[in-house]
Amino acid sequence: MASVDGAYDCVAKTPMGDQNGVLTVISSGDSFHGTFAGMMGSLDVAEGKVDGNKLSWKMNMTLPMPMTLECEAEVSGDSITGTMQLGAFGAAGFSGTRRG
Repeated sequence: MASVDGAYDCVAKTPMGDQNGVLTVISSGDSFHGTFAGMMGSLDVAEGKVDGNKLSWKMNMTLPMPMTLECEAEVSGDSITGTMQLGAFGAAGFSGTRRG
């Protein structure tokens, strides 16, 4: 199992308030797939890339409006921190902890 794999309980600081979600990372070489499941439903990871302990990916949101979220994060031990670019709404920072 790669060091970035797992399910992370995350909180994103968004303009709409704190959004809780679970980011699941399943890596394969220098790419990964997974989901971000939260209050807005479950979003599939697209174009997931792994570079050491750094992740980058996109998610296509449909609700409350169509938007492509561009995300990047860094895994350190069992912690993950990163940012999501929320289109016209700017960037939201998020952080989380891997489930044991």
